[in-house]
Amino acid sequence: MSKSLNLYIGSAAGVGLMLLGAYNFADRNVADYPERPQMLGELPAPIPEPEAPVDVAKAPAADPAATDGGLVAAAHADNGDSKGLRFGLGRAALPEEIAAWDLDVSPDGTGLPAGTGNALDGEAIFEDNCAACHGSFAEGVDNWPKLAGGEGTLADEDPLKTVGSYWPYTSTVWDYVHRSMPFGNAQSLSVDDTYAIVAYILYSNDLIEDDFELNQETLPQVVLPNAEGFIVDDRAETEYAKWRTEPCMENCKDAPAQITMRATVLDVTPDEGAEDPAPAAADPAPEPAAAVDPAPEPEAADPAPEPAAAAAPAEDALDPELVAAGKKVFGKCKACHQIGEGAKNRTGPQLNGVVGRAIGGVDGFKYSNTMADMGGVWDEETLAAFLANPRGAVKGTKMAFAGLKKDADVAAMIAYLKSFTE
Repeated sequence: MSKSLNLYIGSAAGVGLMLLGAYNFADRNVADYPERPQMLGELPAPIPEPEAPVDVAKAPAADPAATDGGLVAAAHADNGDSKGLRFGLGRAALPEEIAAWDLDVSPDGTGLPAGTGNALDGEAIFEDNCAACHGSFAEGVDNWPKLAGGEGTLADEDPLKTVGSYWPYTSTVWDYVHRSMPFGNAQSLSVDDTYAIVAYILYSNDLIEDDFELNQETLPQVVLPNAEGFIVDDRAETEYAKWRTEPCMENCKDAPAQITMRATVLDVTPDEGAEDPAPAAADPAPEPAAAVDPAPEPEAADPAPEPAAAAAPAEDALDPELVAAGKKVFGKCKACHQIGEGAKNRTGPQLNGVVGRAIGGVDGFKYSNTMADMGGVWDEETLAAFLANPRGAVKGTKMAFAGLKKDADVAAMIAYLKSFTE
């Protein structure tokens, strides 16, 4: 028993000596924790304890051009606690720095900078900066937003919401374009370029003429069709109470489930092979056009087809290579126009049988006043002039396409259009 007692006493004495040594080491070599730590931006020299509180009002003003990047030493008011600390971070924003982000424009036009632009100038600027996503005529490419069209569709099951059909204020259009566009290169457009682009968008929606000068005074005066179509959001008062009840977990719907929307309406499936196959079966027009070439074989046996051949010599003379070239050129048009089986009016009219058709003669399509009152038919000469320079051939046309610059492209396009009859 005495041996165990001696062992415990020796161990306790050793631990006590070790703690005493550690205390003495810390007392001599470890610095006290400062009552007020050095702040970021101060000089690295030790901060002496002030004998009296510092008068903040007499502290030297911060120099915005200081080489410390704006992190300046601030006065420290030491009231005996941490509430007197000032970290000295940053400085007041300069007027030009505020102007760089203070770009908002109010619905009444407040905030619009001085500048001007029209749709004639805006067409080229839009083509260079916007058409890759929004199409040459603001009709949209793939799933990128459409900016024109959609008139009268807001009550439909699948409304088309564009600047012309849905947006409330022209100032909103200007503000968004100037602040956020073009995609990936925001705020690279000048003020005048922005006015010109907005003018082109408004012109594409038939809201202004192409030579209308848009500026900080005239832009707020252009009233969009749906300006009065917005209401104050009162759902918090009228609907939220209905949503705060206990949720129904079973037998919640009396009527059986019904299909209310189809993928073709949502525009997520190709148009080919759509719900209604009747047009495809009833309109085999393109096939005979391609099969006209073998027609001369029966001429010797049956002279009757000769008058038919004389009535449509252009179709018989179609060059397949020229038609194929025209199909490629038509790629510039298919965003707005459809052709072939089941073709329907879109931003532009369907083009089946356009060669020889009355100008402005497609039922159900809203033409510009000039086109509707023009009269005549689309013969090859008239069509060639229009394809080369739409605005020059028909002033006031809604088609903003600049035209085909090469005569070969015009000829190929006409051959391709001729290959599709009504």
